Amino acid sequence: MSSHLYAAYKPAEPYFDLVRRALGDLVDGEHFFDVVDDHTVYEVLYDLGGWPRIVRGRTALMGQFRGYVEAIKLHAADHLVVHKADGERVVVVEYEVHGTILANGATYNNRFCSVIHIDKRKIAHWRDYMDSLAAWNALRA
Repeated sequence: MSSHLYAAYKPAEPYFDLVRRALGDLVDGEHFFDVVDDHTVYEVLYDLGGWPRIVRGRTALMGQFRGYVEAIKLHAADHLVVHKADGERVVVVEYEVHGTILANGATYNNRFCSVIHIDKRKIAHWRDYMDSLAAWNALRA
């Protein structure tokens, strides 16, 4: 991790590193949380226990990820495919994460597709799609 400021989020480090690598020099900041601000909208297009459909701002997003890392420990994020569009103001990333559900020890493997809108070298909007069945099965194992 880039800083001890984010040490509590270490269980999600593979995800944060993958996203930061995918965005490269299109954004400013070393860590995932450095490239979002208080106006960022993080939207998920699925219903999954306790995660709201829309999270607004950096502070709220950090709060949501605090719950995530209390539930899931990732050991890898891979199979990254990056598509850039609209003059590199839109980045579509496809990727997989692999980890463990902490409550039951189940293996967690999931696929995602995220559409990221960049404004002023920060993430302005994030729209996330995932394999909801994979998450459901891991949580219910």
